[in-house]
Amino acid sequence: MPEEVLFKTEQRQTREDVAAYLRTVADKLERGDEISLSAGGESVALAVPPQPTFEVKAEREGTAPNTELSVEFELEWDENQDGDGSGGGGDLSIE
Repeated sequence: MPEEVLFKTEQRQTREDVAAYLRTVADKLERGDEISLSAGGESVALAVPPQPTFEVKAEREGTAPNTELSVEFELEWDENQDGDGSGGGGDLSIE
């Protein structure tokens, strides 16, 4: 299935600013509110179901000495279903 990017933005931020964005997302998830994203002339609103699939991935890209580290947090669900939270990998711990 082809991928359609509905919204994308990328810019350097302070850790504090990133934490503030993540807190806003966490608060909206906890309340069951839609998550609205906007930057420039682009915007999208997403209604996250009660049990989306949550993926966490840490990566190293490139070859030394030019490597880049990343951590990705992804919520995923079928657009026409509520999502069942299925997925493998065991219990997640973030410390």
